[in-house]
Amino acid sequence: MKKLMLFAALAVGYLSAINAQDISFGAKAGLNLASVSGDDTSGLDSRLSFHLGAVAELEISEKFSIQPELLYSSQGAKYEDSYTDFGFNITEKVVAKYDYLNLPIMAKYYIAEGFSIEAGPQIGVLLKAEADIDVTVSGQGVTQSESATENLNEFTKGIDFGLNFGFGYKLDNGLNFAARYNLGLSNINDGEGSDEFKNQNAVFQISLGYFFK
Repeated sequence: MKKLMLFAALAVGYLSAINAQDISFGAKAGLNLASVSGDDTSGLDSRLSFHLGAVAELEISEKFSIQPELLYSSQGAKYEDSYTDFGFNITEKVVAKYDYLNLPIMAKYYIAEGFSIEAGPQIGVLLKAEADIDVTVSGQGVTQSESATENLNEFTKGIDFGLNFGFGYKLDNGLNFAARYNLGLSNINDGEGSDEFKNQNAVFQISLGYFFK
């Protein structure tokens, strides 16, 4: 909670500092195609989720601007495996969910009217980490399913760092569209043995937004 309060205070302070400049405020939301890269991830699949939050665009020149954002982003990955044991067919499904409050700060360069390319760093505060686990066992005329949710907070680092790359298109009426890839730079694993087993977030985002000014 202390990390979250500090993170929010830094974000508010940053926006306040640039409030006197030529700045537009808005909101955005969209889809995440989230996955996890790094060690032992060959069986992982991408997870479809979402993001939403507030944005601001500070115009530095006609071609260049800075865009800080404060986003709730649901990330993670999923895994599914089927096998036979003692004559029973067993299917395991695991969805790892990592929810972050992210602060990207994007540098935007307009290469044509309304069309921009963007890049910049991102810091994220972990809000929740958990895994939804479903196991189905079938055989000998019987099928049985069990579900459980495992808390992963103690195994997941509270702070995440990454780099974003993407492009966007903004209409004169404030409506805008963007596509972005977030490349995780820090190991999300925490606890014993995490230094030998490293994984990073990897998220592709498609967004729809609107600037009010």
